[in-house]
Amino acid sequence: MGKSLVTATTTVDPSEIAKFEAMAAEWWDPNGKFKPLHMMNPVRLDYVTTQIAEEYDRDLEHALPFTELRILDIGCGGGLLCEPMARLGATVVGVDAGGSNIPVARAHAQQSGLDIDYRHTTAEAMGNAGELFDVILNMEVVEHVADPLAYLTACQRLLKPGGLHLCSTINRNAKSFAAAIVGAEFIMRWLPKGTHDWAKFITPDELYALLRQAGLDPVDRKGFQFNPVSWRWNLSDRDLSVNYVTASLKPM
Repeated sequence: MGKSLVTATTTVDPSEIAKFEAMAAEWWDPNGKFKPLHMMNPVRLDYVTTQIAEEYDRDLEHALPFTELRILDIGCGGGLLCEPMARLGATVVGVDAGGSNIPVARAHAQQSGLDIDYRHTTAEAMGNAGELFDVILNMEVVEHVADPLAYLTACQRLLKPGGLHLCSTINRNAKSFAAAIVGAEFIMRWLPKGTHDWAKFITPDELYALLRQAGLDPVDRKGFQFNPVSWRWNLSDRDLSVNYVTASLKPM
């Protein structure tokens, strides 16, 4: 894992490689179909890097501050979070249950000169293999799984004692239905219709309870707040009404 697309898939001809590279370019186009993720990514990265730096006493002003940290990004997609973590010096593993995302992510990492271990697998399979990480990024995944508690328990198994788990999702209320489904899927058409099931959204209190049941200790939560005037996302200490993120630790 982590090899370039060419060496890892020796039977693929150059025209197929070109297709993957074209897909990677689309994934990483800030004005393309993944524009919503690009819009949210700066605020996600701000939260992620700050939490990791505080937990592991790293100075973000230094070069490669996350050196010697092993980070897992579950539901990595095209690598929008993996690549910044690698650039900060972390050893990064990106996994996705959607196999078509992995060659896209590998192709873009190769173009960027980054060594990232991308795998088509699940948290449960990695836990069964005995993998362990300092940090797990679990962003916008838990609202899509069949059994959130079992999934979060699998994530907990993948953390080293004292490890940091960062999990974002969508609150369940009338505002989130209007914003995440009606607004994002039907009005703005940022996402395909049916991307989200409002009944599977999770309130912050419910997620805290699930995290505790899974063996994690929640220590922080913040809201991702979209400002339609500035057309930007911001972190909020109070507004967790739609998108929000949590930090939790695995006990020593």
